[in-house]
Amino acid sequence: MAICSAHTTTSLRSPCTTVSNAGLRQKQVIFVTSNRRSGCGKSTFMRRLTSVFGGAAEPPKGGNPDSNTLISDTTTVICLDDYHSLDRNGRKEKGVTALDPRANNFDLMYEQVKAIKEGQAVEKPIYNHVTGLLDPPELIAPPKIFVIEGLHPMFDERVRDLLDFSIYLDISDEVKFAWKIQRDMAERGHSLESIKASIEARKPDFDAFIDPQKQYADAVIEVLPTQLIPDDNEGKVLRVKLIMKEGVKNFNPVYLFDEGSTISWVPCGRKLTCSYPGIKFSYGPDTYFGNEVSVLEMDGQFDRLDELIYVESHLSNLSTKFYGEVTQQMLKHADFPGSNNGTGLFQTIIGLKIRDLYEQIVAERAGVPAEAAKV
Repeated sequence: MAICSAHTTTSLRSPCTTVSNAGLRQKQVIFVTSNRRSGCGKSTFMRRLTSVFGGAAEPPKGGNPDSNTLISDTTTVICLDDYHSLDRNGRKEKGVTALDPRANNFDLMYEQVKAIKEGQAVEKPIYNHVTGLLDPPELIAPPKIFVIEGLHPMFDERVRDLLDFSIYLDISDEVKFAWKIQRDMAERGHSLESIKASIEARKPDFDAFIDPQKQYADAVIEVLPTQLIPDDNEGKVLRVKLIMKEGVKNFNPVYLFDEGSTISWVPCGRKLTCSYPGIKFSYGPDTYFGNEVSVLEMDGQFDRLDELIYVESHLSNLSTKFYGEVTQQMLKHADFPGSNNGTGLFQTIIGLKIRDLYEQIVAERAGVPAEAAKV
């Protein structure tokens, strides 16, 4: 599972950052989280997100080659695994997993995220995933957009309160299992029994400490088995939901055709090429953990990404800067995992919505019209 927080003086993923706009210091936090530690699409999401703001996200130059931090022209993304208080051997000795809060330093996490949001540089620790050890810290300067991602971005109420926006990537057990089998059996030679044992060993901690965090998210991207293929268990065709909380400041949920209505749409035909099993979109109001939400759903996958413009033209509140920007972003990263289905589409849309949210926050704090704060 992974979580991300960003603030700007508007910043994203790394200790706090401060940005100067119209002579004022801006501050903001964005948070992104996913429900599994690996294979959930978090890394791809981060690349899509930073791309929207311009520039490729890369590890700090001249620093620790095993750093988990990513830095682009405007964003900094830090991994909350760096706040593990126990290294791999320490967790083994105490009989805890990395998902267990006892293996993490939430006080330091809060202090450093808060400092970055206030425009202060911090010396952030590094958890080395290669060695399983805690490496010497690295200096993180406050960026325009600060994102934190990892296992516990919304676990600590103090950190939660610092976030301007939060996202949870929620991969269903069925899809996660199918993906892990495809990867670990085909690429790593693991047995089916060992894969099942690995998943089951982490499930109690996941259910207790990670999964409950999604109730706090402003948006959830939920990945489920397709309903277009009866009894499908391969996980290659996906049904993806974008669950958007109503009433979030500076965030207007995306809608299909008619805001607030309940819509079911099969666009396959003359304007959208669809091979078996086709594509189906749904949209409508719902409740999620007691909150009013809007839900946009896509089941199936695109045959031709350039035809996505047809679907894009029927969606509203996309926060694009020009007609076809969603399609352009998808074509730009056509080789990224999930680019032909709802995971890539909704990650791209959320990236554009975060850009819009960032610009609104900057404008508010600078006391200027939103157009003057455009990235």
